Amino acid sequence: MIIPVALLASCDANKGTQKKGGDGTEQQAPAIQNIGQTEALPMLNDTNVVTIDVRTSGEVLEGYIDGADLFIDVNGDFKSQIATLDKSKTYLVYCRSGGRSSTAAKMMEAEGFNSIYNLSGGISSWSGPVKP
Repeated sequence: MIIPVALLASCDANKGTQKKGGDGTEQQAPAIQNIGQTEALPMLNDTNVVTIDVRTSGEVLEGYIDGADLFIDVNGDFKSQIATLDKSKTYLVYCRSGGRSSTAAKMMEAEGFNSIYNLSGGISSWSGPVKP
């Protein structure tokens, strides 16, 4: 029975990021992680993180999180626009309340991105810096 379990464990070897578990074994980190404002704030100033606002252009005109790098409406040509992005980078995605950014994160994961952070609650729960 040990062999089938080992084979099953190796089937997803290319998904997510490898991390050491508490017992020293390699474990898969999820490609998508839901985070709050506390975790997201330092990411906005990290040059290795690309922040994507996936709301409509009208919503963006109402204000956006200071530090957002890209504005790509998830209901527009999102898939073709993310095809041009570097899949090895880390991405932070957000929308108004977290639903569309969750959808966007899943689309990115399906396209091979493996380090995606979804801002839970979106800009509606954000009390950090916002640009008009």
